[in-house]
Amino acid sequence: MELTFLGTAGPRGWPQPFCTCASCLGCTGSAVREPSSVLVDGSLLIDCGPAPAHAAARAARPLTGVRHLLLTGPAESAPLAWLPAAGLEAVAAPSGPPPGLPAPTAGGPPWQTVAAGEEFTLGAHHVRVLPGGSPGRVAYAVTGPEGARLLYIPSAPVPEAAAAQAWADGRPYDAVLLDVVTWPERLAALRREGAVTEATDVLAVHLSHDAPPGEELQRRLAAWGARAVADGGVVRLGTDSDRQPPRPHRTLVLGGARSGKSAEAERRLATAPDVVYVATGGTRDGDAEWADRVTTHRERRPAGWTTVESTDLPGVLAAAESPLLVDCLSLWLTAVMDECGAWDDDAWANGARDAVRKRVDELAEAWRGCRMPLVAVSNEVGSGVVPATASGRRYRDELGRLNAAIAQESDEVLLVVAGQVLTLRGLPRKARHARS
Repeated sequence: MELTFLGTAGPRGWPQPFCTCASCLGCTGSAVREPSSVLVDGSLLIDCGPAPAHAAARAARPLTGVRHLLLTGPAESAPLAWLPAAGLEAVAAPSGPPPGLPAPTAGGPPWQTVAAGEEFTLGAHHVRVLPGGSPGRVAYAVTGPEGARLLYIPSAPVPEAAAAQAWADGRPYDAVLLDVVTWPERLAALRREGAVTEATDVLAVHLSHDAPPGEELQRRLAAWGARAVADGGVVRLGTDSDRQPPRPHRTLVLGGARSGKSAEAERRLATAPDVVYVATGGTRDGDAEWADRVTTHRERRPAGWTTVESTDLPGVLAAAESPLLVDCLSLWLTAVMDECGAWDDDAWANGARDAVRKRVDELAEAWRGCRMPLVAVSNEVGSGVVPATASGRRYRDELGRLNAAIAQESDEVLLVVAGQVLTLRGLPRKARHARS
């Protein structure tokens, strides 16, 4: 099955008209995206932008072979003035033709009003109509002549809980096209249902200025096991050499206070079907401000995540059966220094230092040996004011050693500054492609 992406943006394109946000102003040249539309095997078109013929010409894939059009939303919202001369044999949509288009008897294409649950054949492609997530919208599952399977999900509000079950049929898709940036939980649900596996090519569409621009978009998608192709890009299922790279297995997220590091760490696992959140801070009786911090973190996590409060990180990592998010290593080190009596100068010189560093070595070994995806958060405190006390300087130095030890065993290390993510360590893009 060959997919030609005539557009990959939301209904208003990217950049959006007259928008002065940083994302739109920075979207120029090859980064510009038209409304989402995909041409399947040169004959089946799913959705269309305002000028599909122009988009197809830019992709060197003319629409002269198109015989069938599938619309995911109301026909009234689609720019269909070009239809009567397009030579189409059928148009399928969740509503009838919009007013003003010629009726079939006047030379217009025959319309087929579809609803979830229907199946039909268009040329060499078999089509299943699935729930679209909101009234008046549908998704499509398309099977090609050689058996390749494609799932195209429209841009719509978050669907009911059963939508992912409706999209799945017990078999994984070869490709899934969806707005993974806005609704990463949809991808998590599809993975939970077995509709998306590591072999599925997850392709981002319906992108808008709500998505991060440039390399940040590609980095975030890669962490989710997804990718975005440029408008005009062609993907051949089963033979495409530019598949998304393997997702990072161990990621360390560093940053200062309120830098956004925890939010970034949570975002990286947003498409995982089941996540264990390991909280190392515990509770602090009588500390209302700390309780507010804990509440904010809990409310931000997806409802399906499991929370474990523990400072036995090596034990948690050894027993892991789901992806883990550890928040955070700096609080874990505080607890370890408490347990070892490391704040006292005499105790530090008489065994506490060795005890703390042994615990760090044990954690690094467990981090290296864990088979499940891992993300850990830690504070970066080495660039600030030198602490005034010996115990403060001791903690700063040991946290630096801990961060370095975990970073050494991580395939990705990120630094978050003012909410912006800098990649300190990660596989180059070409190397990723060579491994995929």
